[in-house]
This record gives sequence, structure tokens and C-alpha cells, in this order.
Amino acid sequence: MENVNFTGHFLIAMPAMTDPYFAKSVTYICEHNADGAMGIVINRPIEMTHDALFGQINLKLNDNPIANQPVHFGGPVQIDRGFVLHQPAGEWQSTIAIAGDIALTTSKDILEAVANGSGPEKILITLGYAGWAAGQIEKEMAANAWLSVQAEDSVIFDLPSAEKLTAAMGLLGLDFASLSEEAGHA
Repeated sequence: MENVNFTGHFLIAMPAMTDPYFAKSVTYICEHNADGAMGIVINRPIEMTHDALFGQINLKLNDNPIANQPVHFGGPVQIDRGFVLHQPAGEWQSTIAIAGDIALTTSKDILEAVANGSGPEKILITLGYAGWAAGQIEKEMAANAWLSVQAEDSVIFDLPSAEKLTAAMGLLGLDFASLSEEAGHA
């Protein structure tokens, strides 16, 4: 597992994962380096619409087609803060480029652009993110907590949340239901 970089990959929780934050989750890794990793869970909608979130920061979505879409739980770190996974990357105040033309932005300017109709073509808005300390993700991979696969943009942005786990598993040619709860016990 030395020098493996999971930036731009999905981490798919194995069936044995019982952590309530990550059971049956698909996490898109935004950054992975010697200091650790950070990612966004992409398949956990919460009981808040984009319209409600934008209202909290005094922005109106009006007739924007995303108004009724759900905000997502991005992970247990900084759950009071918004994170926008988007494509194309564009030019925003606080953005990290990830892979291809996908980026993660935490500055309000991107939400203002979405509200006025000039935002990125595709977005996934979350509250919070998932974080790993240095070496932690490698240890969890070695313990079979996760499967990893190169991410597909369409899984992040084009599918309903309920289909993302199946689609991510499909990238590996696997079916989540057929995986055993215990590694090595088929």
C-alpha cells in the first residue's frame, strides 16, 4: 500500500463496515497525500433541500431546477460547513482541483453563481466531509474496510443517490449484495 494515491477514486464501504457515518457509503476522495486524506460521501441525502440551504445564507434559487434536490451528508467533519463538488472546475475563491475537471469549492461565491444561474453545470452540495489522518486510509484499506475504484463523473453527478452504491460497485464488476460480511468467507 506504499505510495498509493486515492485522489479521484471512490472508496466503497465493505458490508462489514458498521460505522453509522460510512455503512453502505460511497466516498469520493478529493485529496490524498502524506498528511492524510479528505473526501465527500456522495450517496447520503439529508432532510434539507438546496432551496432551504440557500435560504439560510440569504440566496434565492427561484425556479432553478436544483432547488428541490437534497443537500448531502458529506462526512462527520465540519458538518456545519458547505462543500460543493462540481464540474467544470471554474474559477472560485477557495477551490481544490481533484481529477479531470472536477473540483471542490468551499467559498460562498460558487453558491452565489448557482443562485444567479452562472454556476458550474454539475454540482453536489454537502454539509461536512470525511477526513483521515496520515496513514489511516492505508491501514483501513489493508484491513479490508473499503474497496477502491477510479471514480466516474456520471456516478457523482448524474445518478440518484440510491443508485450510486450499486453503480460504484459495478465499476469493479461487483454486486454489493453478493459480498460476504466477512472477508475471506465467501
